[in-house]
Formats: sequence, structure tokens, C-alpha cells
Amino acid sequence: MKIKLLYVELIQDTAHTGPAWIGYGQVNRTGKTIYFDGKILGHGRSIIGNHVDIVKGDEYWISGIKKNGQDRHWAGKGKIQIDKSSINEYLKIINELELPKDKFIIVELNNVPQIELATKIENTKLNSY
Repeated sequence: MKIKLLYVELIQDTAHTGPAWIGYGQVNRTGKTIYFDGKILGHGRSIIGNHVDIVKGDEYWISGIKKNGQDRHWAGKGKIQIDKSSINEYLKIINELELPKDKFIIVELNNVPQIELATKIENTKLNSY
């Protein structure tokens, strides 16, 4: 699996004001599943986002980090939760020395991928047809 620094925003029913995170995600071999903060996010099954939580059905927007630091949607607002383990890489990408305190909340995300659960869910879906 590839590990990538990602911007993730809950987009369902939020008008771009829902929770958003920056942290490391693990992308599977095909690039269609992302494991992020204990969630299993499948690609291409969402209506308004570009990923959906395969357990809960919530829709998310996931992208890489923008070099200009403007990761939130232009119409969105609210602080972004940033995983403390990703701060140094994020600062290098945006070419800054410290985080703007008015934009971020430092948190610890769950970076353990739920691979077994994802496999079980996907196999159940395949066997139910």
C-alpha cells in the first residue's frame, strides 16, 4: 500500500462546513480504496463526494494537499483537523515554518488500516448477488 498525505472532508449534508482532516492515508494497490482515520473509503460510488465510507455510507471529498494551503472548498469554513504526525510534511508542501493557528486543530488520527473488515465487506457484497 502507498501512504499519502491527504485532505479529507465529510461532504454529505454539510455545505462544506463539516469536519475536515489532513493526515496520512493508505491507498490500496488498485487506488480505489483509502484507509483513513479508521475509515474504509471506497472510490467512485458517491453522488456528491468522490469517496464513500463503505461501512456507514457517508460521502467524502478526498484530494492531495494544495501547495497554496487552500485545501478547504472556497465556500467552506471551519478549522481543519491535522494529524500531528503529518505536520512537518504539510509545512514543507505549503512552504511555511508553522501552522496558521486560526486554520487548524492538532489531533491524533487512527492510522491503522481496517483491511480485514474491508475484505469481509467486499466479499459479502460479492456473495450476495
